[in-house]
Amino acid sequence: MAALTDRVLGHKRVVLGFWIAVFVAAVAALAPAGAALSQQFSVPGKEGFETNRELAAIYGSGGDAAPLVPVVSLPPGTTVDSPGVKRELDAALAKVASALPESRTASYASTGDRAFVSEDGRTTFAFVYIPGLGGVDPGQAEARLAQAALAGVSVGGSPVEVTGLDALRASAGVSDSDGVGVLLGTLVAALGALLVLIFVFRSFTALIPLLMALVAIPTTMLLVWPVAAITDVSVIVQFLVALIGLGIAIDYALLVVVRWREERQQPGVTNDEAVRNAMGRAGSAVVFSGTTVAISLLALLVLPVPVLRSIGIGGLLIALVSVAVAVTLLPVVLATIGPRLDWPRNRRDAEASPAWSAWARMIVRNRWAAAVTSLAVLGALALAASSIQLGDPRAESLANAGPARAGLDKLQASGIGEGPLTPFEVLVRSGDPDAVAAAVAGVEGVGSAVAPPDWRRDGTALVAVIPTEDGNSAAGRATLDRIRAAGLPAGVTVGGEAAQSADFLNAVYGNFPLLLVLIAGLTFILLARAFRSLILPLKAVLLNLLSVFAAWGLIVLVFQEGFGSGIWGIEATRSINVEMPIVVFAFLFGISMDYQVFIISRMREAYDRTHSTEAAVVEGIGRTGRLVTSAALILGLAFVAFSFTPGTEAKIFATALGGGILIDATIIRGVAVPALVALLGRWNWWFPDWAARLLRVEPSRAQAEPVPDPVPVPGA
Repeated sequence: MAALTDRVLGHKRVVLGFWIAVFVAAVAALAPAGAALSQQFSVPGKEGFETNRELAAIYGSGGDAAPLVPVVSLPPGTTVDSPGVKRELDAALAKVASALPESRTASYASTGDRAFVSEDGRTTFAFVYIPGLGGVDPGQAEARLAQAALAGVSVGGSPVEVTGLDALRASAGVSDSDGVGVLLGTLVAALGALLVLIFVFRSFTALIPLLMALVAIPTTMLLVWPVAAITDVSVIVQFLVALIGLGIAIDYALLVVVRWREERQQPGVTNDEAVRNAMGRAGSAVVFSGTTVAISLLALLVLPVPVLRSIGIGGLLIALVSVAVAVTLLPVVLATIGPRLDWPRNRRDAEASPAWSAWARMIVRNRWAAAVTSLAVLGALALAASSIQLGDPRAESLANAGPARAGLDKLQASGIGEGPLTPFEVLVRSGDPDAVAAAVAGVEGVGSAVAPPDWRRDGTALVAVIPTEDGNSAAGRATLDRIRAAGLPAGVTVGGEAAQSADFLNAVYGNFPLLLVLIAGLTFILLARAFRSLILPLKAVLLNLLSVFAAWGLIVLVFQEGFGSGIWGIEATRSINVEMPIVVFAFLFGISMDYQVFIISRMREAYDRTHSTEAAVVEGIGRTGRLVTSAALILGLAFVAFSFTPGTEAKIFATALGGGILIDATIIRGVAVPALVALLGRWNWWFPDWAARLLRVEPSRAQAEPVPDPVPVPGA
């Protein structure tokens, strides 16, 4: 780090010119880079995906797009067999077909099949399949067109409501593609970050971390652009780059700037020396932090799911770019205009925070109580995570009102249930589709199956299978497994949105435990080199895993079980999106490790000087408490702002990351870490010679010092 800093400071104009050129190019590339991102999601090689791709090619609709479901509940005394009802239903669906000319429909009116009718004959529904569009939230525009086409239309004197997953999301106000909510959330978070930085620095130095984020975010998109030309990169990446980048770029700059101000206030230290000293200590911590983020994102890069791999690529790039900005551009800014921005000059950074030092002394004195209490809270949240149910959120959690919710309520009240919203589509390439429908209808968990005569093309036919439970739920996936194991004729495969979702889950979590062990092991090795200890990195990895489990538990309690979901005006989801846990793990494991590195690095530095574990705890927390809290608050604000954008899935993701970061910065870093370090005493610093040789770092001789623990705590 010293050699790099010397080279950077020796070529200030070159470095500054380089970053100015990169920034100009990056801003110019924002629009084309965004346009190059893909809306298509896939799970190559899996039955559901391959069936859907073939289905879309032959029929031009359905596949990965769940159907729109028009529903009508007839008044008492009227059934689908009453005079004129069938004709009126056919006329109503003709209006939908006119509004959506590429759609594929089926109903009681077109098939005469009672699979579309409730037992009492008063409620009936239809399938309207639109082209499989892929993307973040496809089908919402089509849902609105269908609702408009049926506005004021009645069958048997009752209105026709259009429901379905996309119709429910449209009712909730989720944007298909414009990302205005995310942009607004990012701007709110940036304003909140500025306020936090002003509070921390109380000078114009607060502008420096924001400047680093302003450079890092578009630069990352500049790098994403050529990647998108080689492979599909999800449109979600641009949102994550903005939100994650705002947080970690500011975090890394914040760490360095705080240390620079501290070094600058030492007697006889010039500004260039302060920059070099800050980079030698804080800059090294930034490099290690960025590397841990990169390692954690391996969880996404090695998955056989392109959309998650692309999210991993975006996260990896923003982490590496943020590190590059912090170790090259930031030293130049501090060495040139830094002193002028540091006005009014504040002497607080020259000493540890009295409040955080007092807190650390209290934790040290009550280490057992602090450790037990914090681990009990985290354990309770982790226990809640063990009950997680993976699948798309239940339909009723997507919208509380509107015609789509009214249609869903009618399906549930009639006894039909949610099954029509997530049917399976069986592609019959040869054989009798009616025989296939009859065979599938007898499978446990299947409510009915129908093979519409209009759904036959190019020697193939389609069978719609309506499960008794939500096809995206655990019960629905069990039904899918039974269908696939039912001994269907050769050439018959099962697709549909719910089937593809099930295959997605299997692809993501098939080797997840092994992947988790690999990432934890690599992180342990990296931190063992950084901390020159075997116990500290082991504790860091275990606590970080516990932090992730606690975040999972948080979303289980708040969203799956509904304890607090009313804040956002939604009902209990009863399940969590299948991609959510692994994405949360990949980002939270790496980002929260930043705080561990910041704190333990300072403790290591203090212990090397004092040979007292308790003194190291007090100095480490006293020096970094305000920094870690501010950094976590900035990143937490980004996700809190994001959680108020429309869409249940966005709220779950934002709450998991935002809540996880705040849990990590408070319960873990503020209580559990200092308490456990104090309890372990000199064992924290155990680093035998064989480990030092193996990792090629300097042996730690401090633990051999004949200074017993406990020792008097400074200021106690």
